Amino acid sequence: MSKLITKLSAGAFALMLALPAQAQDQLAVDSVVATVNGTEITLGHMLMVRASLPEQYQSLPDDVLWDGILDQIVQQTVLSQQSEGEESRRIALAMENERRALTAAEVIEDIVGETVTDETVEAFYEENFVQSEPTEEFNASHILVETQEDAVAIVDELDNGADFAEVAREKSTGPSGPNGGQLGWFGPGMMVPEFQAAVETLEVGEISAPVQTQFGWHVIILNEKRNQEAPALETVRGEIENQLSQLAVSERISTLTESATITRTVKEDIDTSVLSNIDLLEE
Repeated sequence: MSKLITKLSAGAFALMLALPAQAQDQLAVDSVVATVNGTEITLGHMLMVRASLPEQYQSLPDDVLWDGILDQIVQQTVLSQQSEGEESRRIALAMENERRALTAAEVIEDIVGETVTDETVEAFYEENFVQSEPTEEFNASHILVETQEDAVAIVDELDNGADFAEVAREKSTGPSGPNGGQLGWFGPGMMVPEFQAAVETLEVGEISAPVQTQFGWHVIILNEKRNQEAPALETVRGEIENQLSQLAVSERISTLTESATITRTVKEDIDTSVLSNIDLLEE
């Protein structure tokens, strides 16, 4: 049912967008803009459709959208008036779910609006970025070979003055070999544990003993290391706002759920395959 209505609505809307726009006066939300067999259509109905349009329609001029939206609602109203008797169970249940979801969404907006402010964002930034310990990052290169014996031989070769990048290009089996074994910058936890631990013990310019990982045997050189300073607030504002929003909503839901009287049917007492029996909606 819902898919059919969506397709009809989208089709009607697309067909009517090309119609000429009509002039209109400034209206209130409850102002009646049309009637269909006595059923009133208000500006509020149009505004709700306007707010939920797909992104590709959002930038269209209002005078174009006016006719398209109004004609869509008129057509939906004409069609809905053909239904005889009470609304179907499918529609009633869908409306209950939609009303519940929309109401919950409004509450979430209020929670976020109360919680995510310039002050809370700046405080989070100060605590988690400015005052936190700077992250140490490493720039390393490696040579990957299959056996420990090959790795030991490479260490000896490097100790005798061989160029690390040249040896990597010649002998490394890893994808970084053609690039002289360079891995670029990485922070804690970005490499497999054995490799990461070995890198963190090296001094700049030092070559490691052979290191075994799941990929084979590595000979590593630490090229550089640095402390990653705190990023500018504006570059992480969106990330901070998301974290604050999720935390605030999660905490409020937990509080409300704990204080609510909730009963659940014991799942083990139910044949959960009933959830796939959509035909029950027709009974």
